Amino acid sequence: MILYNVTVKILNEVKDDWLNWMKTVHIPDVMNTGLFVENKICRIIEEDPDGTTYAIQYFCKDMDTFIKYQNEHAKELQKEHTQRYDGKYVAFRTLMEVIG
Repeated sequence: MILYNVTVKILNEVKDDWLNWMKTVHIPDVMNTGLFVENKICRIIEEDPDGTTYAIQYFCKDMDTFIKYQNEHAKELQKEHTQRYDGKYVAFRTLMEVIG
């Protein structure tokens, strides 16, 4: 199984709107691609007056499935996020193999 983790630090001034949009629009859009079997959203526990950091985790069955997501869906979904929250977040992505 492959874990695709997207870590996002969002400015506190928009975090409530962002979290609602992620839960009601973005994550459902990613899941509706049919390529991921599970997702989780986690808040990273830290004190930061500027922003709140979240880890959004998507699980897919194998690397071929993830590559299909990257080739067919990722660019457009990331574009929507950037247009909505441009300048209000930083993000990085990590790809992991679940081994246990």
